[in-house]
Amino acid sequence: MGYEDSTLTCREFFLLEQARSQKLRWVPAGGVVEDLRVVKGAEEINCIRKACRLTVEVFEEVRGEIRPGVREGDLAAEIEYRMKRKGAEGFAFETIISSGERSAWPHARPSSKLLEKGDLVIIDLGAILTGYAADLTRTLYLGSPGARVRKLYGAVREAQELAVEAARAGKRACDIDRVARKVLERRKLESYFTHSTGHGVGLEIHEKPRLGRNDKTRLENGCVITVEPGVYLEGLGGIRVEDTVLVTGGAPEVLTPAAKEVWFTG
Repeated sequence: MGYEDSTLTCREFFLLEQARSQKLRWVPAGGVVEDLRVVKGAEEINCIRKACRLTVEVFEEVRGEIRPGVREGDLAAEIEYRMKRKGAEGFAFETIISSGERSAWPHARPSSKLLEKGDLVIIDLGAILTGYAADLTRTLYLGSPGARVRKLYGAVREAQELAVEAARAGKRACDIDRVARKVLERRKLESYFTHSTGHGVGLEIHEKPRLGRNDKTRLENGCVITVEPGVYLEGLGGIRVEDTVLVTGGAPEVLTPAAKEVWFTG
């Protein structure tokens, strides 16, 4: 009998061992179930598309409320409240709002910090709808950004756009990661990119494949992934741009087309 060794706790396994028949032998199943979930069916894609649409709607609604004086935790609560009001069953993860120097922490939890003029603000959100997750990140700047921030944002935006374009059937997960890293490497920013380029999305927010250096999984028509390069500079802050993307038989489809062109606010 196979068991999911990546998710079963020691306690649960002990109870199974106690209850097993003498003729039964437990065998670690590895990622058998996870592998089956890499490629989504039409109905699954439809569910993810709806979750992404809801997530984008909420982001666009709250974008105008992101201003100096707003507390990170209050903004996260408002986002999650609006997702629930629109029918979300839950949140794919705890909404990330990180501003100023705190935005240099890639997955910072919302705090009591007030947003301030001159802050970079990372907003990472995702709704669960009909059991399936969405994932979206945008970065804003509170004020008029200087040349350094514009240059950093331009590099991340280019890395993200080229990596999305490369996310086609037949490409390996590590190939997509390499595309993003090459852009940042040319800008001498690769050392500030401290996580993988993305991951699969479905019933869980992190599924196979992992868009990292060592994952040689071939993308197939029906894979749903995130593409989310970022740079994080201590003392300044972080910039990350992320979309949920559907791999198709042709050009990839961005399922989270939230505004990027207006990425800073007064």
